[in-house]
Amino acid sequence: MTYCVAMRLNAGLVFLSDSRTNAGVDQISTFRKMTVFENPGDRLLVLMSAGNLAITQAVRQIVCERTGPNDRSVWSAKTMFEAVRVLGEAVREVHDRDAAALQHSGIEFNCSFLFGGQIRGETTRLFQVYAAGNFIEATPENPYFQIGEAKYGKPIIDRVLTPHTPLDEASKCALISMDSTLRSNISCGLPLDLLVYEDSALCVTKFVQIDHENQYMRMIRNTWGTRLKQVFQEIPDPTWRSAPAAPDTPLLETDPTFPVRAPLPASLQTSMRGAAQVQLVADGGSAGTSAPR
Repeated sequence: MTYCVAMRLNAGLVFLSDSRTNAGVDQISTFRKMTVFENPGDRLLVLMSAGNLAITQAVRQIVCERTGPNDRSVWSAKTMFEAVRVLGEAVREVHDRDAAALQHSGIEFNCSFLFGGQIRGETTRLFQVYAAGNFIEATPENPYFQIGEAKYGKPIIDRVLTPHTPLDEASKCALISMDSTLRSNISCGLPLDLLVYEDSALCVTKFVQIDHENQYMRMIRNTWGTRLKQVFQEIPDPTWRSAPAAPDTPLLETDPTFPVRAPLPASLQTSMRGAAQVQLVADGGSAGTSAPR
């Protein structure tokens, strides 16, 4: 598995991918998931992939090989929309060729892609491409996409990211999101590829490959874990309705509520009535007195 996240901001784009792939706990490998298509001054496109490695590599190879004068190519596309259609067509080509054989072997046609960048003459754009070759585009209301093991790193992005977020702050958010994923899921792992694209640059300006020795990533891991524990400890424990508390204390329980209870079996009801009668005798009451219900 893998985890990739891409963000479209007013100031540019942020791309981050891990490099782990696995076919079981004893078959762990490193394959970089980010590919850059760069023609300085004309276009900068970034492709990231998740899913079945054989499928994603086949799609990537087709996109890279489409360079002829008569080919529909990411290198000659006039717009990002035209470029992402080239990627979608490559996905469908691999599906038409391999899906039936994969299904016969019990293997799902599983792949997804993040594809974004800028072509001279238009603004930055970001797309998520699905296994059917169709795609959606990032918007101001939804300025980021994730593929792969997305659930662990999603909460921090949802709380922090907006289109107005500066690129460096967004990069920090992406790295914290990745750290949360690495912490909770062994199917994602270092090294990481981080590319930060500044709007209208039309070339790679900021890129780093992050390994176990990276100083900033080690700081993120240590600081984020410590601060989370600090914030957790600063939040008051739950206060129940029956507990003594100051007037301004937020209560966990304000009105009595009750769980959904399964009906008590008849045999247990009889046993409980008998036990109640014995208790009444022990308390000096009459054995014939009806037990309270």
